[in-house]
Amino acid sequence: MFNGIIYNQGSISKIVKRDKGLNIFVKSNLKVSSRDMGLSVACDGVCLTLISFKKKNMEFYLSNETIKRSKFKFLKPRDIINLELPLKYGTKISGHICQGHVDTVGKVLNISRVDKSYVFEFEIPKKERKHLIEKASISVNGISLTISKVTKKGFQIWIIPHTYKETNLSKLKISSLVNIEIDILSKYVRNYFNEKK
Repeated sequence: MFNGIIYNQGSISKIVKRDKGLNIFVKSNLKVSSRDMGLSVACDGVCLTLISFKKKNMEFYLSNETIKRSKFKFLKPRDIINLELPLKYGTKISGHICQGHVDTVGKVLNISRVDKSYVFEFEIPKKERKHLIEKASISVNGISLTISKVTKKGFQIWIIPHTYKETNLSKLKISSLVNIEIDILSKYVRNYFNEKK
């Protein structure tokens, strides 16, 4: 379980393709050690399990299911990803509850600057748009954000300078792909009322 507040980033140092998945190596200053094997780490919003750690390089295995649902099918060496350690008991939750279970891949349609903030517009697949609610939380590359507007093709968010600087949102361009996790509460509520019909 995570809360979508990003303090660390990492660089993809190596990718090893396998028949039914792939292993990725992420170089970072994230505070983990060889004793943390089995630890969950949110990598651009995807909950992955740490399987090895050496010289600041963390290794994770991705199954085909994870690859299919995330943007990691297009991952390249030197890509920068957001990293978050799991919540600990007593931790302040500044964002929202994120499971690390990515729902879909979004695409950047537009980026504009308004004063010191940045406005991003994303497109997501039609079947996922029914879950979008204005002012609801949403996770983009593991970052807890607020939907400022629901659009025909997806949604819009405003990014303050601090978030832009501290995350890989600053690396995004038109047509860049992002991992999207829709707020679990909105999905549960919609599912509940659909069952009541």
